[in-house]
Amino acid sequence: MLRRIALLAIAAPRRVLGIAAVLVVAAAVFGIPVAKSLSAGGFQDPTSESAQASQLLAEKFDQGDMQMLITITSPDGFDSPTARAAATDIVEHFGQSPYVANVTSAWTVPPAAAADLTSRDGKTGLIVAGLTGGENNAQKYAKTLADEVVHDRDGLTIRAGGIAIVYAQINTQSERDLLLMESIAIPLSFLVLVWVFGGLIAAAVPMAVGAFAIVGSMAVLRLITFSTDVSIFALNLSMAMGLALAIDYTLLIISRYRDELANGVPRDRALTRTMTTAGRTVLFSATTVALSMGAMILFPMYFLKSFAYAGIATVTFAAGAAVIVTPAAIWLLGDRLEGLNVGRLFRRVIDPGPKPVERQFWYRCAKLVMRRAVPIGLAVVVLLLALGAPFLSVKWGFPDDRVLPTSASSHQVGDQLRNDFADDSATNINVVIPDADGLTPAQIERYAADLSRTPDVSAVSAPTGTFVAGDRVGPPTAATGVAEGSAFLTVGSSAPLFSEASDAQLDRLHEIAGPGDRTVLVTGIAQINRDSVEAITTRLPWVLGLIALITFGLLFLLTGSVILPLKAVVMNVLSLTAAFGALVWIFQDGHFGALGTTPTGTLVANMPVLLFCIAFGLSMDYEVFLVARIREYWLTLRAGKPEITGRQAIKDAHADNDEAVALGLARTGRVITAAALVMSISFAALIAAEVSFMRMFGLGLTLAVLVDATLVRMMLVPAFMHVVGGWNWWAPRPLVRLHQRIGISESGPDEDADAAGGGAAGDNRVGQSMT
Repeated sequence: MLRRIALLAIAAPRRVLGIAAVLVVAAAVFGIPVAKSLSAGGFQDPTSESAQASQLLAEKFDQGDMQMLITITSPDGFDSPTARAAATDIVEHFGQSPYVANVTSAWTVPPAAAADLTSRDGKTGLIVAGLTGGENNAQKYAKTLADEVVHDRDGLTIRAGGIAIVYAQINTQSERDLLLMESIAIPLSFLVLVWVFGGLIAAAVPMAVGAFAIVGSMAVLRLITFSTDVSIFALNLSMAMGLALAIDYTLLIISRYRDELANGVPRDRALTRTMTTAGRTVLFSATTVALSMGAMILFPMYFLKSFAYAGIATVTFAAGAAVIVTPAAIWLLGDRLEGLNVGRLFRRVIDPGPKPVERQFWYRCAKLVMRRAVPIGLAVVVLLLALGAPFLSVKWGFPDDRVLPTSASSHQVGDQLRNDFADDSATNINVVIPDADGLTPAQIERYAADLSRTPDVSAVSAPTGTFVAGDRVGPPTAATGVAEGSAFLTVGSSAPLFSEASDAQLDRLHEIAGPGDRTVLVTGIAQINRDSVEAITTRLPWVLGLIALITFGLLFLLTGSVILPLKAVVMNVLSLTAAFGALVWIFQDGHFGALGTTPTGTLVANMPVLLFCIAFGLSMDYEVFLVARIREYWLTLRAGKPEITGRQAIKDAHADNDEAVALGLARTGRVITAAALVMSISFAALIAAEVSFMRMFGLGLTLAVLVDATLVRMMLVPAFMHVVGGWNWWAPRPLVRLHQRIGISESGPDEDADAAGGGAAGDNRVGQSMT
């Protein structure tokens, strides 16, 4: 297939590029408006107890799908005539809106209940509205309502908040962040590409491939929104990864093409050899990355599923464009590929002639590492484990208004509720009794009284009254109800969210038998967080196992070895330790000023999982680049040599292994380093995002890529492969035979590949002799 693609590029390059251009335009027209169809939610497990309880509250008790809050602050007090008039107007406006399921306020409830809706200093009152429309539309309705009613007037300060406004403002902020990210990543990446490729024209090719990958993935995401919810944050991944992978793959292909030309191969044969070697590696690498990221589909939260959709689409378009568009562009440009070579004169001054491979930096670096393999390897492992140690103290939390900058109104409202109000509704817990038919008021009262005795419970509002420490202290409130054979109670909590006290309180509430032994469902932010963490932790072993199996299987097909795939899994995990430790140390514990975000003492549980799946796949990208070239040299060096049966033969095999590692690193070190630099620029641009967990995501991926391309790929890999020696290529006899039949090699079916040394047979002889 790759040979035919190369021949097509040679025969009709203009037609190939013309069709690609039409597809880009069509994908852009369809895909660019995708942001209007995306949501900022997706952190909750839709099959969980809390989700079921929330659905019952919305359907049977008109509590709305999402909550919107309005604060009205007056220097003359919340009950001043101007504040009351403004509140009355807003409440009436909400009452007439088809988007509002219910509304209550400090100005419309009885005086006893108004205390929970006013600030301690008496200057701020609260309006609470439940919005319909589900997770996607409620945030849009909230933005519309806020635009209509939230305006400072008559000396009053009016602010909008609540989860619906949080999501709406995250959507708006994410679109701004995306534009900022593009304005940072694209120019910097282009400058790096000019340095790496040496010319403006050659640098433009990967940018064009990146554009194809980005708009293609946007079109796929918009298509998916017609059938399911998709997170807006998937756009950030499409942008960063589309550009990074396109550059990775194009750089590998162009570098290999230049190597072939430098060896005196004619242009047409150089292009076909490039596609049957580097092109094969690109497709193999893309398959590995896509399958690793696709494992996130196993999680129930659509936030994680969305990154799987975006990742698979982006990798597919990046690889497809790289192997189809790049050879056509190479052939059409011809010698002009080296045109506008701004670095040629500089290189002539500092490097007047080509160096033999033995004098090149990466070759000498690999030899140095292998001479001190054990101490260098151990030092790197200890360093990475030390950097990852803070992750052992991770605490999981749920994203709230503090993911936004302090300038956002929802963050300001959240701070007001946490600091100025006696009752923070975010800590409340709702208990729903789905089947309340036949329950007597006495049974519900006993249940409410039992709930109120739980530590850190301030009060329980039940349909029969309000209870504190087991005693009834007031009549029913608007925070309770009975409808259509169901009932719900509101448990006020003084336990800080995501604390040990909050966890213990949830455990105790679950232990209390429901009234009449009926099933009860619990919801609220604390329960939603617990359900989300449980949904991740219960599926995580399956996801990790699947990723490990995919990695092992694909690398076995590439190398014919069972040692190298195991090594890849362990080292890819090691490459992530520094990133995971940094997330906790900076964003949870607040060091370095939390990089300008608001530390909450927790991490969103979805983020480390997301980081692991994406970074693990990208680590495999570089693993494939390096190991494929090492194996090519290993087969060449072992071609025609006898089986390894004696001590001297084993020693010779060890020397051949070391030489293959050094040559492979010499040929790919510059490519991997340059690709990692460009990829890190793309991900580092995410650090400019104003949404805190995207800033966290950008830093984590940047560290993971840089650590993997330097400490791991350039130091740990050669150290390990030197220590293991010829056993790197070992496999049991049945797997050797399997690889003979279905194995994949970077040296494809091109006639020139015969020079690469006996194909798989040479490798299999080594594997059999060591069995």
